[in-house]
Amino acid sequence: MAKPSTKGGTKRGTKSAKNDAAAVEHTESRTATEQTARKTKTSAKAPKHSFLSRLYTGTGAFEVIGKRRMWYAISGVMVAIAIVSILVRGFTFGIDFAGGTKVSFPRGDTSVTQVEEVFRKSVGNSPESVVVVGNGTSATVQIRAETLTNEQTEKLRDDLFDAFQPAGPNGQPSKQAISDSAVSETWGSQITQKAVIALVVFLLLASLYITVRYEWYMTLSAMISMVFDILVTAGVYSLVGFEVTPATVIGLLTILGFSIYDTVIVFDKVEENTHDFQHKPKLTYAEQANLAINQTFMRSINTSLISALPIISLMVVAVWLLGVGTLQDLALVQLVGVVVGTYSSIYLATPLLVTLRERTELVQNHTRRVMRRRNAAAGSKAAAVDDDTADAADTTADEADSVAAAPAAPAAGAKPVRPTSRRTQRPTGKPGTGR
Repeated sequence: MAKPSTKGGTKRGTKSAKNDAAAVEHTESRTATEQTARKTKTSAKAPKHSFLSRLYTGTGAFEVIGKRRMWYAISGVMVAIAIVSILVRGFTFGIDFAGGTKVSFPRGDTSVTQVEEVFRKSVGNSPESVVVVGNGTSATVQIRAETLTNEQTEKLRDDLFDAFQPAGPNGQPSKQAISDSAVSETWGSQITQKAVIALVVFLLLASLYITVRYEWYMTLSAMISMVFDILVTAGVYSLVGFEVTPATVIGLLTILGFSIYDTVIVFDKVEENTHDFQHKPKLTYAEQANLAINQTFMRSINTSLISALPIISLMVVAVWLLGVGTLQDLALVQLVGVVVGTYSSIYLATPLLVTLRERTELVQNHTRRVMRRRNAAAGSKAAAVDDDTADAADTTADEADSVAAAPAAPAAGAKPVRPTSRRTQRPTGKPGTGR
């Protein structure tokens, strides 16, 4: 009995394997195409907006509350630098606080060295400071010294007039162009005491208003923000070395008012978004507060710009052109306060509010409910995706079986296959032989 041949079976197995591989490759290619199409469709549904568009619309695209630890760190560094500068460099108190004598006259062609030499010969010691304020014909020389007697002051005026011949309003040399003022240390201490009292009263009134209008969490956050504004502004004055005058105190109270105004604007929007937040299961308290910040971004920026432009004009015109030194102190404290106040109301006061509120049980329970709801929704979506994947896999397997079962179509121009005998494996010419 002849042995059955396995050559034909091997060929049929090879063909079947090739058909299966082709089917799998075809299915994978189609799956990849469908995934690419889905991704393209998804990206088309979510267009990207520009920075200015997101800033103007206030849709919550800027994450402030979520990065509050970073803002706390930046604020802490700013406060640390300010405190170190205050302790190391201190302040340059003006004559109104420290006391002393101040003499000023039009500069003309006078130099600081010449003025110091005349003062030294007239009084017998060196002045505390000699500075030139302003530019051009409006420039003045300001001499600051210890408290001088009336005789010393009169002799100094005569020596300055003889040496420099300052011009009066009519353009002619005049001794009246030299002005002097004396302030006692007692009066300076009284001014300091009144400035501190004014600052404390302002903080108390602001705290009372916020507590009555909103809640004590917002009051505490706003007060910490204002203390931050005071420390940073004072640190800038210490670093720059400008004199601290009554105008500085007035400017400080002004910018504190601006800071509390900007903070109240943000808090008002936070209160509007978080009203009955426990009944809003879609967003947490922190997310609703972050949305409020985004919705007030443009308002804060516009307010700051509108406030800063007149201050910059004041510094350029009044200080550099007219040479009014008092306005220089007022302008600097206001400009620094506007910038710092805007920063603190957005990046410090509101994050502090959220941190305080998240310590309450009401906010914690609401956050847990929101997160459980999101996790449940994410789980149902994942299950739906798994079902779709399983259905796609079954469909792919059925298509692969059908492709494998179907006879492969001969390529164009290929030699036709003739039936062969099972025993001899030779062509017989009879249809059906070898099946």
